[in-house]
Amino acid sequence: MKMEITQKKENPLVKRVEVYFTIDHNGEATPGRNAVAEEVAKQMKSKRECVVVDSIESVFGKGMSKGYAKVYENKAAALEFDREYLLKRNGIEADKPAEAPAEE
Repeated sequence: MKMEITQKKENPLVKRVEVYFTIDHNGEATPGRNAVAEEVAKQMKSKRECVVVDSIESVFGKGMSKGYAKVYENKAAALEFDREYLLKRNGIEADKPAEAPAEE
């Protein structure tokens, strides 16, 4: 899988960089969301938990896909600004508070 970032757009209002990319995966299946997110994080020098892959669409007849991802400044910004179902698809969840032991 070879990925090339075709366009970057800064969006400081919601603390993210919006990224459009193409993936060359000739002879292979379309890569999964997690593999794509890890590659975007590596190329953007970010953490995996700050990357939300919005869409990946295969180009008919070619071993190529195009997609859109959002790279947030931190995990808190992703949790604040992105939609819940997309966060769940990308495996990004809010940290659960530690439960206090029950008193008897």
